[in-house]
Amino acid sequence: MDPQERQAAIERILKSPSYRVAYQDLDFLADPKLRPTRMELELLKPELAFERAKINSTVVVFGSTRIVDEPEARRLLEEAEAALRADPENPKLKRAVSRAQRLLAKSRYYELARQFAYLVSQSCKQDGQCDYVICTGGGPGIMEAANRGAYEAGAKSIGLNIRLPLEQIPNPYITPELCFQFRYFALRKFHFLLRAKALVVFPGGFGTLDELTDALTLRQTGRMQPIPIIIFGREYWERVIDFQFLADEGVIDDEDLNLFEFAETAEEAWDKICRFHHLTALHAVPVHWENGGGIAH
Repeated sequence: MDPQERQAAIERILKSPSYRVAYQDLDFLADPKLRPTRMELELLKPELAFERAKINSTVVVFGSTRIVDEPEARRLLEEAEAALRADPENPKLKRAVSRAQRLLAKSRYYELARQFAYLVSQSCKQDGQCDYVICTGGGPGIMEAANRGAYEAGAKSIGLNIRLPLEQIPNPYITPELCFQFRYFALRKFHFLLRAKALVVFPGGFGTLDELTDALTLRQTGRMQPIPIIIFGREYWERVIDFQFLADEGVIDDEDLNLFEFAETAEEAWDKICRFHHLTALHAVPVHWENGGGIAH
């Protein structure tokens, strides 16, 4: 082997995937047989970050990505109405207007989530430790509202984002070093509930239903710590799930109806959490929003 052949051979070796250090070889880590390792990494990465940030406990907020603030909901309705005016007999456009009207009516839940998160976040940090830190799925809608409320209170908040077929971009109000992207729903759910001191659920669709019923099942079976599960919007949820019917039919116990409570205001929800954990509520001064969208006392 002459010097030129020798150098070419060495370069081929150095470029070979087999020569990569194992933990730097992304193709290797993506192999199906490495799934347990990937799952362990998704468990450990947020855990170590939470320890560094001294996150002791969280308040988890779930809700629809499609419930946006009132100005945006009104813009979407006007857009749908304009499309219908151009084609007034189109049934899909009529349906779109109806849905946009309903989402505009539900935009109040965006403000409630924002108020609630602001209220909770006032008690976040004491003696360098962070308790009752707002934690969401990191996306738009209700999740954005909750992260936004914490941001406006000057507190940290967590976003547990996930890779989806339609890319979900993190909302801008999450604390950067506490925003994570997951591949596995199971590990994401684990981190939602591991440090949770409360679960607060706003109107939502399949994802919210999944997260709510998963938590209710874990509480029902005693597989997680006792926490209050607070549901905003009794009228909405009692149409989505007839909880009383489940008990009447004997498929859940009457006592299971005590696993959750309804709330309609931020103060009411925080009071329920404080009573459950024997805390002193921190909203002697009512929270409300200025016309410009900021928080005032």
